[in-house]
Amino acid sequence: MGNARNALQANVVRLRKLLEGVADRPGDELVRTLGSGYVLDVDADSIDAYRFRDLADLGSSCVTRRPAEAIDLLERALRLWRGPALFDVGDGLRFRIEAARLDERRLSAREDLIAAKLANGEDRGVVSELKQLAAEYPERERFSEQLMVALYRNGRQTEALDVFHHTRKRLAAELGLEPGHALRELYQAILVHDQVLL
Repeated sequence: MGNARNALQANVVRLRKLLEGVADRPGDELVRTLGSGYVLDVDADSIDAYRFRDLADLGSSCVTRRPAEAIDLLERALRLWRGPALFDVGDGLRFRIEAARLDERRLSAREDLIAAKLANGEDRGVVSELKQLAAEYPERERFSEQLMVALYRNGRQTEALDVFHHTRKRLAAELGLEPGHALRELYQAILVHDQVLL
């Protein structure tokens, strides 16, 4: 037991020196001794996951009212990503749960970013990205909905309707599900050239 404790203390000393080299605070302030353990004491805004969450939440809140601002905030949030969530942190149930939560929030931020671009009139610029996202995440109907809207606004009604049929077949074959209400309503709106789509 003593060897494990000594090894941990030696690792904490090395960690403090490493952090002190990249931070503007002493290492023993960054990794503080607390009781019989240690606590990492850093500001929330120095942690990418927290900065991402805050920027994504701000961007998502202004998608419909201020789409240009939403685009800026969401793009800044998504630029913080450099790979899968917490892929280099470790293993364990807590890490997997938090990684899944962060990955889900990243996909939601991408959906919101595309919604803001569509609201900002950038229909043509999102088509290829949406084709890739709809293929990569077939269970996320919002990507298919957004692709249908972008195609329709670009005068590609037949392709927009094909996206619905392809999504419906894929959902049925892979998940045994039918498209949700929003996707079905969008299909009908495209069929009748509803002005709300423009």
